[in-house]
Amino acid sequence: MTAAGGGGRPADATLGAQVRAARMAQKISLRALSHRLGVSPATVSQIENGRTGLSVVRLGQIADVLNLTVPQILDIVVDPEAPDVSPASASPHPPSAAHSTAENGDPPDWRTYAPLDFDPVLRAALEEILEIGYHGATVRGIASRCDLSVSGLYHYYTSKQHMLLTILDRTMTELLQRAETARSEGRDPVERFSLLIEHLALFHTHRRELGFVGASEMRSLDTENRIKIATMRTRQQRMVDEEVEAAVRDGQFRNDHPHEASRAVVTMCTALPNWWRPDGPLSAERVAQQYVGFALDLMQYRSVAARFPG
Repeated sequence: MTAAGGGGRPADATLGAQVRAARMAQKISLRALSHRLGVSPATVSQIENGRTGLSVVRLGQIADVLNLTVPQILDIVVDPEAPDVSPASASPHPPSAAHSTAENGDPPDWRTYAPLDFDPVLRAALEEILEIGYHGATVRGIASRCDLSVSGLYHYYTSKQHMLLTILDRTMTELLQRAETARSEGRDPVERFSLLIEHLALFHTHRRELGFVGASEMRSLDTENRIKIATMRTRQQRMVDEEVEAAVRDGQFRNDHPHEASRAVVTMCTALPNWWRPDGPLSAERVAQQYVGFALDLMQYRSVAARFPG
């Protein structure tokens, strides 16, 4: 199970309530548990209230701290609607997957990419889908990849569709978070546009596996799930559209078809997973620099100095 852009699923709520019940039965405070796990009290509160997912590894760590086994926690009968009365739950600004920050409160560096933090089940699902496609993938095959039984896997994800939605939801959540941070550094429409294109190129190289699944498996989502992910995609496209429109109004972009050009530029970036490889001749950063130049050329960028010589 994993935090996939908002949590709140029944499985998250039930497992969170089971963790809370196990902790209270062991007479361990929320703050003490968070300290032993090396996370913030707010993170444990999010888990116990079902607002963020719980990975297989993290659940095992919690069981160890509580001197229990994972099956003992999963066998606890709970009411997931029971309120959390721990002090940490009263925090007015709990952290979320879409707006995470560094320890000092600053936004994370949008140009820096750590390895994917997928739990073992989600990583196995991603590998299975990349290798044989969503429709060829099976829950049994995914369970085998992460050394779980099929019934054990169902403790964390309710279906293959649930896994695909989680992958794409987490992909778009990270994409949008990085886009917002990159865009905020720009001082004018052209600079913000350039930063957004750099971000898109970096994301679709450093996260090429996620980008490939996003491009190839949207059709495999159920209608409701497809609408959810498509809405997030539209939000990213709209960020670029807005900066293009502003640059056209300022006379800095002279393309006669800015709406179509904006979509062409984004599509150019999202196609990077089809050909870019980390062991190829161009680094992700070099590709991003080139793509910013391509995008500005396509927009027929005209600098202020060129418009007002002397």
